[in-house]
Amino acid sequence: MTRTFDDLLAKVAACSTKKVAVAVAQDDAVLEAVAEAKKRGIAEAVLVGDEAKIKEVAASINMDLSDYEIINVEDTYEAALTAVKLVHDGKADMYMKGLIDTKSFLKSVLDKEVGLRTDKTLSHVCIFDIEGHDGLLFLSDVAFIPYPDLETKANIIRNTVEIAHACGIECPKVAPLAAVEVVNPKMPVTVDAAELTKMNEEGKITGCIVDGPLSYDLAIDSEAARHKGATDRKIVGDADILLFPDIHAGNITYKALVHNAKVTNGNILTGTKAPVILTSRSDDFETKVNSIAVGAVVAEAMNKQ
Repeated sequence: MTRTFDDLLAKVAACSTKKVAVAVAQDDAVLEAVAEAKKRGIAEAVLVGDEAKIKEVAASINMDLSDYEIINVEDTYEAALTAVKLVHDGKADMYMKGLIDTKSFLKSVLDKEVGLRTDKTLSHVCIFDIEGHDGLLFLSDVAFIPYPDLETKANIIRNTVEIAHACGIECPKVAPLAAVEVVNPKMPVTVDAAELTKMNEEGKITGCIVDGPLSYDLAIDSEAARHKGATDRKIVGDADILLFPDIHAGNITYKALVHNAKVTNGNILTGTKAPVILTSRSDDFETKVNSIAVGAVVAEAMNKQ
């Protein structure tokens, strides 16, 4: 069973070599991550963008491009469409954002002709290995869906469960989070959480155990659960997936963990035909490399379906 990010990286070593198509690749941080991913045997890369600028940026970071395929497309959005089409056509396994704004990048993902859209909800998943916490934590949604309704929350769970399965968590425990662990009709978040639990019990959400509403401490801290007398819950501090009620709760938690705890993490956009790696400019080098690794593991699992 996968308990740490090192375990996850070990799964990458057992996968066939994957290829990532980078949209508008003339970005130093992304090229550094791609080069490191190649060095570690995580993935090969196709660099799509302005070839002259790609070579200029690569020279500035002492990156040897001799083993990389470069496709010269100077227009930013056309470069994105060219890169995503490689994944759409099965010529690459993952799609990664380079020096392009998020709105345009997502537009290419959703392109009806060459994009990666499905009938699923698109959602964002963060995977954390936190020092002092036993096991990986999957957080969603912290970056993409602002105010999910009940059905969207159910779809976020389904998407995140697929990612957890790909990462080696056979039956993840899902905690729909709230400020309290009891249903209060005046707090709609708790009503949704209870309904999601019921949907799981009725077989409408499968492959996992859902128990909500739960406060953050009860979801991740078994000692807190014992102190509060909540040991009869399905989740007693051993949640694998944390479902946030809205983007504010999720994003604040994400940034608090990144800036105030010792963590290893990677991010992926899911609900697409292939893994989409959507990292922030503020994400550090290792997070970008780890995100490519997560994409490789998920791509391997999708290829086996």
